[in-house]
Amino acid sequence: MEESIFEAFGAGSLELPEQKKDFSRIPWEAHPSFSGVEMKHIVTAKDTGGAFSFHLVRIAAGKAILSHVHEAQLETHEVIAGGGTCMNGSAEAVYRPGTVSIMQPGAPHEVRAGSGGLCLFAKFFPALC
Repeated sequence: MEESIFEAFGAGSLELPEQKKDFSRIPWEAHPSFSGVEMKHIVTAKDTGGAFSFHLVRIAAGKAILSHVHEAQLETHEVIAGGGTCMNGSAEAVYRPGTVSIMQPGAPHEVRAGSGGLCLFAKFFPALC
Protein backbone atom coordinates (compact mmCIF):
# COMPACT_ATOMS: atom_id res chain seq x y z
CA MET A 1 0.00 0.00 0.00
CA GLU A 2 1.21 3.52 -0.77
CA GLU A 3 1.46 4.48 2.89
CA SER A 4 3.41 7.72 2.50
CA ILE A 5 0.49 9.62 0.97
CA PHE A 6 -2.07 8.11 3.34
CA GLU A 7 0.22 8.70 6.33
CA ALA A 8 0.34 12.38 5.35
CA PHE A 9 -3.46 12.48 5.55
CA GLY A 10 -3.42 10.52 8.81
CA ALA A 11 -1.08 13.09 10.33
CA GLY A 12 -2.81 16.07 8.70
CA SER A 13 -5.12 18.63 10.23
CA LEU A 14 -8.48 20.29 9.85
CA GLU A 15 -8.02 24.05 9.72
CA LEU A 16 -11.00 26.19 10.70
CA PRO A 17 -11.04 29.86 11.72
CA GLU A 18 -12.06 28.94 15.26
CA GLN A 19 -10.11 25.70 15.73
CA LYS A 20 -7.46 23.33 14.44
CA LYS A 21 -7.92 19.57 14.71
CA ASP A 22 -4.70 17.52 14.60
CA PHE A 23 -5.47 14.17 12.93
CA SER A 24 -2.49 12.48 14.61
CA ARG A 25 -4.35 12.87 17.93
CA ILE A 26 -7.44 11.08 16.60
CA PRO A 27 -7.22 7.32 17.25
CA TRP A 28 -7.91 4.66 14.64
CA GLU A 29 -11.04 2.74 15.61
CA ALA A 30 -12.06 -0.70 14.42
CA HIS A 31 -15.26 -0.65 12.40
CA PRO A 32 -18.00 -2.18 14.57
CA SER A 33 -19.34 -4.43 11.78
CA PHE A 34 -16.53 -5.12 9.30
CA SER A 35 -13.33 -6.96 10.25
CA GLY A 36 -10.12 -5.43 8.91
CA VAL A 37 -11.67 -1.97 8.52
CA GLU A 38 -10.48 0.97 10.63
CA MET A 39 -11.63 4.58 10.71
CA LYS A 40 -10.39 7.93 11.95
CA HIS A 41 -13.43 10.08 12.66
CA ILE A 42 -12.25 13.51 11.50
CA VAL A 43 -15.64 15.23 11.79
CA THR A 44 -18.64 13.32 13.13
CA ALA A 45 -22.35 13.92 12.56
CA LYS A 46 -22.50 14.75 16.28
CA ASP A 47 -19.96 17.56 15.67
CA THR A 48 -22.15 19.07 12.94
CA GLY A 49 -25.67 18.49 14.22
CA GLY A 50 -26.10 15.78 11.57
CA ALA A 51 -25.14 18.06 8.67
CA PHE A 52 -22.15 15.96 7.49
CA SER A 53 -19.23 13.78 8.58
CA PHE A 54 -15.69 13.04 7.28
CA HIS A 55 -13.65 9.89 7.97
CA LEU A 56 -10.31 8.41 6.95
CA VAL A 57 -10.86 4.73 6.24
CA ARG A 58 -8.32 1.96 5.80
CA ILE A 59 -9.28 -1.50 4.67
CA ALA A 60 -6.75 -4.30 5.11
CA ALA A 61 -5.72 -6.41 2.14
CA GLY A 62 -8.49 -8.78 1.08
CA LYS A 63 -11.03 -7.29 3.53
CA ALA A 64 -14.27 -5.49 2.71
CA ILE A 65 -17.04 -3.18 3.78
CA LEU A 66 -19.84 -5.53 2.82
CA SER A 67 -23.05 -4.50 1.10
CA HIS A 68 -25.03 -1.93 3.06
CA VAL A 69 -27.33 1.05 2.50
CA HIS A 70 -27.45 4.57 3.93
CA GLU A 71 -31.12 5.47 3.53
CA ALA A 72 -30.78 9.23 4.06
CA GLN A 73 -27.12 10.00 3.32
CA LEU A 74 -25.13 10.70 0.19
CA GLU A 75 -21.71 9.04 0.59
CA THR A 76 -18.55 9.92 -1.33
CA HIS A 77 -15.21 8.11 -1.44
CA GLU A 78 -11.90 9.60 -2.52
CA VAL A 79 -9.27 6.90 -2.97
CA ILE A 80 -5.95 8.01 -1.52
CA ALA A 81 -3.87 4.82 -1.68
CA GLY A 82 -4.07 1.16 -2.58
CA GLY A 83 -6.72 -0.39 -4.76
CA GLY A 84 -9.83 -2.47 -4.92
CA THR A 85 -13.39 -2.33 -6.19
CA CYS A 86 -16.70 -0.77 -5.25
CA MET A 87 -20.09 -2.18 -6.19
CA ASN A 88 -22.27 0.93 -6.37
CA GLY A 89 -25.79 -0.27 -7.04
CA SER A 90 -25.32 -2.62 -10.01
CA ALA A 91 -22.16 -0.92 -11.36
CA GLU A 92 -18.61 -1.92 -10.41
CA ALA A 93 -15.95 0.78 -10.08
CA VAL A 94 -12.23 0.05 -9.98
CA TYR A 95 -10.70 1.88 -7.01
CA ARG A 96 -7.21 3.29 -7.43
CA PRO A 97 -5.60 6.53 -6.19
CA GLY A 98 -7.49 9.50 -7.57
CA THR A 99 -10.81 7.69 -8.02
CA VAL A 100 -13.87 9.47 -6.62
CA SER A 101 -17.15 7.60 -6.22
CA ILE A 102 -20.61 8.78 -5.12
CA MET A 103 -23.22 6.51 -3.54
CA GLN A 104 -26.77 7.85 -3.65
CA PRO A 105 -29.04 7.55 -0.60
CA GLY A 106 -30.80 4.18 -0.59
CA ALA A 107 -28.33 2.58 -3.02
CA PRO A 108 -26.57 -0.59 -1.83
CA HIS A 109 -22.79 -0.48 -2.02
CA GLU A 110 -19.82 -2.64 -1.10
CA VAL A 111 -16.09 -1.87 -1.07
CA ARG A 112 -13.42 -4.57 -1.38
CA ALA A 113 -9.71 -3.95 -0.88
CA GLY A 114 -7.21 -5.51 -3.23
CA SER A 115 -4.05 -7.37 -2.26
CA GLY A 116 -2.32 -4.16 -1.13
CA GLY A 117 -5.20 -2.79 0.96
CA LEU A 118 -7.22 0.35 0.35
CA CYS A 119 -7.27 3.82 1.93
CA LEU A 120 -10.19 6.24 1.49
CA PHE A 121 -11.41 9.63 2.56
CA ALA A 122 -15.16 9.07 3.07
CA LYS A 123 -17.72 11.86 3.42
CA PHE A 124 -21.38 11.64 4.34
CA PHE A 125 -24.01 14.31 3.66
CA PRO A 126 -27.78 14.29 4.19
CA ALA A 127 -29.92 13.72 1.12
CA LEU A 128 -30.74 17.00 -0.59
CA CYS A 129 -34.20 15.93 -1.82
